[in-house]
Amino acid sequence: MEPMTTTVTPASATLDTTRSPACLRIAGDWTLANYTPLKRSTEALHGQYDASAQVDLAQLGKLDTAGASLLVELLGAERLGQLADDHASPLSAADRALLHTVYCSLQDYCLPERQPETSVLTQLLCRIGRAVDVLWQDTRQLLGFIGLIIATLARRLLQPRRWRMTAVVAHIEQTGLDAAPIVALLTFLVGAVVAFLGATVLASFGASIFTVDLVAFSFLREFGVLLTAILMAGRTASAFTAQIGSMKANEEIDAIRTLGLDPVELLVVPRVLSLLIALPLLTFVAMLCGIIGGAVVCAVSLDISPAMFLSLLESDIGVQHFLVGLAKAPFFAFLIAAIGCLEGFKVTGSAESVGAHTTSAVVQSIFVVIVLDAVFALFFMEMSW
Repeated sequence: MEPMTTTVTPASATLDTTRSPACLRIAGDWTLANYTPLKRSTEALHGQYDASAQVDLAQLGKLDTAGASLLVELLGAERLGQLADDHASPLSAADRALLHTVYCSLQDYCLPERQPETSVLTQLLCRIGRAVDVLWQDTRQLLGFIGLIIATLARRLLQPRRWRMTAVVAHIEQTGLDAAPIVALLTFLVGAVVAFLGATVLASFGASIFTVDLVAFSFLREFGVLLTAILMAGRTASAFTAQIGSMKANEEIDAIRTLGLDPVELLVVPRVLSLLIALPLLTFVAMLCGIIGGAVVCAVSLDISPAMFLSLLESDIGVQHFLVGLAKAPFFAFLIAAIGCLEGFKVTGSAESVGAHTTSAVVQSIFVVIVLDAVFALFFMEMSW
């Protein structure tokens, strides 16, 4: 069976100026197949006739929306509307209906107003304002969520049957035991680097022996808890956000509420308690490994034996420095867990949202940890602790 072929009649638009008024003759098929030559013809005729010119459509063949759009360019919207309403014209009812539809569409269409361009300074100030507003809203949400966690803990404190010890132990293993190797390795290497730095700088002053004090002070007061908190912010806060965010995306949080259970009690409290237990323990491990790393460098580079290192450590470093560093750990742990869980509850239901809020949880946790550590440092300095 041979395929059907469609015959296309060449289209044209000519202007007869031998008569007065001039006559514009439209002929052939004004369809998409003839669009390119018709476009050139309409552009060539632009401005060569006025509104008094007559339009002859007797030889017009087929017409589609592409041809109708060219007729708009050639005749104008008002003239096209007159042709569409003229029942005495040689156009078929279908062609008049098409022209009428195009005319109505042009009447309803309006060019969007161009917004005035704003200066770069104004745009910068707007972005800063939006960022400050977002920071304020996030701070309010975090404070409210912290209050909700504390209220839930207070309500369940005297109800041992409601304690989810299995979940707490499981999260302690996940956040504490599994993170111990990386914390120990990182702090050991940082302790070695600090000892190398102290040996290099203090040697020029003939005070290499004080490298022991440098390593001990830095890890007992700052580096031990700060490095551990930053690792937990990157490792644990992101895990909490991904876990709760995936449950939110799969509507498991809604199912928990439907069953009459409290998501904060079920999901948040065990994670907060586990990190409150795990982070101080990891901080102690970090302090110990950092000091050991410094002791190894002192033994290799400065000929300070381990016995001498421990003797200097015992005589020069008070226990209050250890307590100052360890006292920060519960505050860091609580905020890291709260931020991680809160960002998980903010997930809207897509994988992209889970990734965005996981990143946000890590950034916020690290930022809060560093800011809070600076506040603690100023407080302890003013208290002479």
